[in-house]
Amino acid sequence: MKSLPIFLDLQGRTALLVGGGAAALPKARLLRAAGAELRLVAAAPDDDFRSWAAGQPVTLAERPFQEGDLDGARIVIAAASDDENRAVVEAATARQVPVNVVDRPELSSFLMPAIVDRDDVVVAISTHGSAPVLARRLRRTLEALLPARLGPLAAFARRYRGALAAAVGDPTARRRFWEAFFDGPIARDLLAGEDAEAGARMLTEINAPGWRRAPRGRVALVGAGPGDPELLTLKALRLLQDAEVVVYDKLVGPEILDYARRDAERIYVGKAPGRHSHSQAEINEILLREAGAGKRVVRLKGGDPFVFGRGGEEVERLLRHGIEVEMVPGITAATGCAAVAGIPLTHRDHASAVTFVSGQGKEGAPDLDWAALASSRHTLAVYMGVASSEKLSRELIAHGRNPETPVAVIERGSLPEERKVFGTLRGLGALIAEEKIEAPALIVIGEVVRLAAEAPRGATADLALAAAE
Repeated sequence: MKSLPIFLDLQGRTALLVGGGAAALPKARLLRAAGAELRLVAAAPDDDFRSWAAGQPVTLAERPFQEGDLDGARIVIAAASDDENRAVVEAATARQVPVNVVDRPELSSFLMPAIVDRDDVVVAISTHGSAPVLARRLRRTLEALLPARLGPLAAFARRYRGALAAAVGDPTARRRFWEAFFDGPIARDLLAGEDAEAGARMLTEINAPGWRRAPRGRVALVGAGPGDPELLTLKALRLLQDAEVVVYDKLVGPEILDYARRDAERIYVGKAPGRHSHSQAEINEILLREAGAGKRVVRLKGGDPFVFGRGGEEVERLLRHGIEVEMVPGITAATGCAAVAGIPLTHRDHASAVTFVSGQGKEGAPDLDWAALASSRHTLAVYMGVASSEKLSRELIAHGRNPETPVAVIERGSLPEERKVFGTLRGLGALIAEEKIEAPALIVIGEVVRLAAEAPRGATADLALAAAE
């Protein structure tokens, strides 16, 4: 974030606008709409500007800018000639008055956003001056999406804030009341203009006994996908934005955490082979502690919570203690990373089955049914297999898998720093060592890999789609 978005109260405050041409008139209208006492200075205002000012409760001085024009001004906007604009900036800076120069962000101490106005609800959009046309396009999109009666809805809520505070003392319970209200039938009716009985219904809701009880906690086990935040499910996004506590692991990047509520507590419990910040038992106790304190907790796991994520152990522990649990699947690494690498996990000509395998057992390398996994028409997607790659290769070949079976190793799949390398089952360990592959990485073994390995650079996604049809 390059600048801090804030909203400035200009009701009854003096705002200075220097300039009187086509660029100045929209700013004058905006300042008046914000309730400012508007002081206009323009050496040569055009007819449209002069006509507008004549019909408004504003003062217009038809002369060049003078330093004294800043007396008492809360903000100033300059939309005059370059020389006059620079004089305004110099004088405003000396007096520490915020100044904006129209279309000159490098001279401005604050930027004017594109605005969606719904009375009490105002949305401001900024590109930090880099792309004003883009900001206007975003505004147009939001104008179409946001209900016209958002302002009356917000005003209705404001009228009942005091009544709710008097009836419900716990601030967490009050916040949850408002979250339920804006998702509920009263708000929907208000947005539709059907508000005749809204006041009586609101008082009934406020006085319902449930809001006086201590808030109950709950846990949502949420799959964060392979890393790309755009692969989050809509449900995962909603729960993140409602969470009071987010407990997250090593595979969850900051881009995904940015979708959580800004005031949510974040607890890192990342684990890597041989380097655990918290044991599984400690993670279970953290979830119990936070939910037991009445908080809404999101346990955020890379991939899918129930695919090598130990989500089942956490659910079992929580349910045993009477904690409400919700499970939200995520795109697991095998499907997500293989897709972005252009590898179809099954294919009519090459693979009629796919198996997800953990390359890490409870005591290190896994003890697997190697004979069953060695079938030639069988894709293997190996999680956490970097350290055990030599054993994987050796055991599969010993149980009949062709040593020349193609393999792909996908490091940090779906992320901007994604790297994929190709080789054969015989050379899997050497490939990982030579390429200095580090976890997290997914290993895909099977003839389907050949489809991506032999594709032209940049064509793997198209090839995977065609192969799946």
